[in-house]
Parts: sequence; structure tokens; C-alpha cells
Amino acid sequence: MNIKPRYVVLFLALAVLLGAAGSYVGLEYFGSGSKEQSQSEQYANTEAENFGSLTEEQQKEVIENMGGDADLKKVEQAYSVIEENYLEDVDKQTLVEGAIQGMLDTLEDPYSVYMDQETMEQFNQTIESSFQGIGAEVSMVNDKVTIVAPIKGSPAEEAGLKPNDQILTVDGESVEGLDLYEAVLKIRGEKGTEVTLQVERPGVSEPLNIDITRDDIPLETVYSDMKKVDGKKAGVIEITSFSEKTSDEFHNALEKLESDGMEGLVIDVRGNPGGLFTDVQEILKEFIPKDKPIVQVEDRSGEKTEYYSEITEKKEYPVTVLMDEGSASASEILAATMNEAGGYDLVGTKSFGKGTVQQAIPMGDGSTIKLTLFKWLTPEGNWIHEKGIEPTVEVKQPQYFYTNPVDIEEALAYNDNNEKVKNVQEMLKGLGHDPGRTDGYFSKETEKAVKAFQKDADLEATGEVDEKTGGKLEEAIIEQVRDEANDKQMDKAVEVLFE
Repeated sequence: MNIKPRYVVLFLALAVLLGAAGSYVGLEYFGSGSKEQSQSEQYANTEAENFGSLTEEQQKEVIENMGGDADLKKVEQAYSVIEENYLEDVDKQTLVEGAIQGMLDTLEDPYSVYMDQETMEQFNQTIESSFQGIGAEVSMVNDKVTIVAPIKGSPAEEAGLKPNDQILTVDGESVEGLDLYEAVLKIRGEKGTEVTLQVERPGVSEPLNIDITRDDIPLETVYSDMKKVDGKKAGVIEITSFSEKTSDEFHNALEKLESDGMEGLVIDVRGNPGGLFTDVQEILKEFIPKDKPIVQVEDRSGEKTEYYSEITEKKEYPVTVLMDEGSASASEILAATMNEAGGYDLVGTKSFGKGTVQQAIPMGDGSTIKLTLFKWLTPEGNWIHEKGIEPTVEVKQPQYFYTNPVDIEEALAYNDNNEKVKNVQEMLKGLGHDPGRTDGYFSKETEKAVKAFQKDADLEATGEVDEKTGGKLEEAIIEQVRDEANDKQMDKAVEVLFE
């Protein structure tokens, strides 16, 4: 049988969701909508035959037919030499798995990975169970397990995990040398159980220990609100990720805001790690006229496919997009397209920078290779991979938004001078207790500010920051961050709407 499988492109969000149901969040077919048929569109055609849709026998035949390549004889020879001559007995399956893993490692692509049968079984088991975990999207960056973004309202967010945190250990065990999926298996777990992550944070010299109690992860992806600014109505739609129901939820929220007299819209994708291409495409079709592409897909030969909407005019009201360093993948498609094809402002900070497309290819025995097949490009043909998207209006949150969990081994006191003191000083300043300085030196002014905070928090006013005081500081900062009145980025996004 001569089989030429046509692979349907699957769009995979940055990696895996650290919860029981999240190992394949982000997988979806590319939708149709291009003006010209090309090779990359043939791969992307929704009617194409997926390798995974073939029978197991057909899958094996396809893979076996690839084995006649003369270049593979060297691999076969090495396999035989090791199996027949190595000092100790070796497991044949281990050799095969190692060969596959080695090939993928040479690609130096954190998004192309191999999941063996055991790993896949563990993921499939958890997919079928309830959605529980810490709630964060992760990726492999420079061989380190890296937080892309914590999910809104998740234990990871509440505990203080931030984009670009690099995980060093899980419950004291190093994750060095593990692939992404092996590390995730260590991190996730059942509701109510606790995990301690040691993370390396950019700009912080010492690792941080963050305790997280696993819980049910919020499944809502769209939140909407109406704000009044100088007598005008500004609608706000926050998208926390792009799942299979997101575009429908977005459409319903948009219709409700429009019927309520909305005069401008803010689309908030801060901390959104991405997800399904089909859903971001459907959302963009609400705003981008058909004279410009929504997104482009480029294959290995440089051939491009463009995707378009069918509308003829933009909305009558202004729109701004809010983004930050946790906005990745599908979120970046939305931001780039709204700016380049729609002319809308992007408010916030530079995005994450993920511009590749992967397909999960089952190997016929329960294992899977997730392989990068395409680039996605902005409407103007820009590739933002590892670069991110710059905002048109840059706005950072108040400095205390960027403070770290207070990790206290020994109480901080007068005359100490380190980054932990600097972190506490930023917290105190954000809470209205002036520490006198924020350079890390524990001065008398800082001691006075600590005493004032301790008094307000019904703690013994010692002027030293022990574990209890540090915990109270964290709680107070989290409350400040969650207070909408302190969201400077949102304030600016609404302001830009009506300028």
C-alpha cells in the first residue's frame, strides 16, 4: 500500500498546562481562509488526513517505509554494535527511545519534543481526570523549565510565580536534565497537596522558594466588564487563554457590551500564554477587514499561506489591546494583527516571543513526537519568535507589582544590606509605608516603616522582618495588586481609547 499521509497542522500552545487536564491545551487544526492554495495550506487543510487518524497498521507501515533510507544504516549499525558488544546487557527499547530523543535534541528547539509511551499514558490518564494542579503554562528555554504565565486566579498566580521564572528544583529534587514533560509530571498533583518550587528569577541573585498548594484550576477563559470614563462607556474583555470555547464566549461578551452601549473596547491578553489558532482567528474576524491577512504561515521552503476574514469594515468604536511579557503565541497573533492590520494601539510591555507552529505526530505505539513544522508571521510578514512584540504605548505597573515572595531564613533587621531587604522596601513603599530608600540597605527609616506596617497588621512592632511579617507583607501586596484601582496599564489602555 502506497500511503502519502497529509498532515493537518495542529497549533500547540507554548507547552503544557500544569494541571491534570492541561497536557494538550492548545492543540487544534488551522482553519481555512486563505486566498491562494499552497503547499503549506495543503498541510493546513482541515479536510486533510491526519497521521493520527490512520489505523495502527497504516501508521506502522508509513514509519517502516521511511526506514529504507541509506543514511539510517549507520544508526542501525550503531544499534547492533551496542546491543551485541556492550559490556553489560542493554534494553533494546531504551536504545530506541534514546536515539529518538537524541535526534530531537540536536534540533535545539524547545518546542520539538518526544514523549515516550509511559509519559503519554500518564498524561492521558490525567487528562481524563479533574482539572487540578498549580495552574501555569511552561516552556523549555535554554534547557530550563520556564514559566510562560500563571493562569488567572490559579494557585501559581496567588503564590507569586511570574513569567520567565526558571524552575530549578521541585520539592528539593533538581529538574536539570529532565525534559519538559518529565518536569511537569513532578510539579502537578492532586488538589490540596503542596509543592515547593525553587525558582531563578531574572534580576534576583538568589533562588526563591515558593510553596504552592495545588487546587482546581479555573476553566473560564473570557471575563467582561464595563467601565465609565469621563461619561463614556469602555468595555473590557479579558482573555486568559484560547480554548475551544473562547471565541464563542468572546462573541457573546462582545454582543452584550455592544448592546449595553459600549463606546470603546479594551481586549486584555496580559498573562495569556496562547492556545488554539482557530479561536484567535475567529476573534480577529470580528475586527479585521478582508483586505489584509489575519496571519501568515510559512513552511520550510519559504512558501506562505495567508488567512483572511470576510468582513468589509472595522468596528465603529476604538479598540486597544493590553499585553505584557506573559502574552505569548496566540495572544501575540491577536496583538500583532490588531496593530498591523487594524491600526489599533498595543498598551503594556513587550510580549513573550513565540512564533512557531507544532504538530503532535503519534508514532503508532503510544509514543508521540511534537515537531515544529511552520513559522507564523504577522500580517506584514514579520517573525516575532524570540523577539516579542513591542507595545505602541509602553506602560509598566507600579514597582510593587514586580516584587518577589518574601523568602525568610533569618529575620531581616537594621544594617542588613541585600536584595531581600530591597524587595521588602519596595513592598513597604507600595503599601504607603515610606522606607526612606529602596537600595537594599536596612536603614533606621526602613525599620520605622516596618514597625508601622507591623502595627497596622496587628503584629508585634519589632522593626524586624521575620517569617510572619514577610507573610503579611505578601498578603497585603497581593491585595494591592488585585485592586483594579492600582492597575496603571488598564487605566492607560482606557485613556488611549478616547484620546
